Amino acid sequence: MKTIDYIPADGNPDAFETLVLGIGNILWADEGFGIRAVETLNERYVFPDNVRVMDGGTQGIFLLPWVRAATQLLIFDAVDFGLEPGTLKLVEGDDVPRFMGVKKMSMHQAGFQEVLSTAELSGELPGRIALIGVQPELLDDYGGSLRDCVREQVEPAVAMAVDVLSGWGIDLAETSDSAALVGPSALDIDKYEQGRPDFGGTTP
Repeated sequence: MKTIDYIPADGNPDAFETLVLGIGNILWADEGFGIRAVETLNERYVFPDNVRVMDGGTQGIFLLPWVRAATQLLIFDAVDFGLEPGTLKLVEGDDVPRFMGVKKMSMHQAGFQEVLSTAELSGELPGRIALIGVQPELLDDYGGSLRDCVREQVEPAVAMAVDVLSGWGIDLAETSDSAALVGPSALDIDKYEQGRPDFGGTTP
């Protein structure tokens, strides 16, 4: 069974070059976009040994050793671009830290902005950075899942990520392994949604 890497207890990453990172919180509706996108990418493709695919969750500053170790960084996240809900946007290079910090929607973004700033100040910011972000529709729904307009962007986000990685010289092979989990099986998106109580018409 494939799994996405978690941060080890000692906080020291193994050697790698490229970090593909999903950040967010699946318990707060569209906040879960980054995790669901990286989960889907990991499910579909086999990655070279020099690539780490990671569920960064809401770890914030604890992601610093991983970011500093990478030479290439691809991020999935829900970002307030000030656009229509469900809008997918690719941001690259020096613009990434700006977009990650301009409108903080949650504590994890504040923490990850600090990660990028610290890595930059120490001269260890990855040479290539890309952010694949979606404009959320709703965040204030504890236990909620992705709204339809955001869910529909998971597949395009994965395709966009494959294009970015290909441009970085990373060719991915499709996998037949359909069991790629980032946590307990209850957090698999289908089981997660089926187990949510009916709150009188609230869209799961």
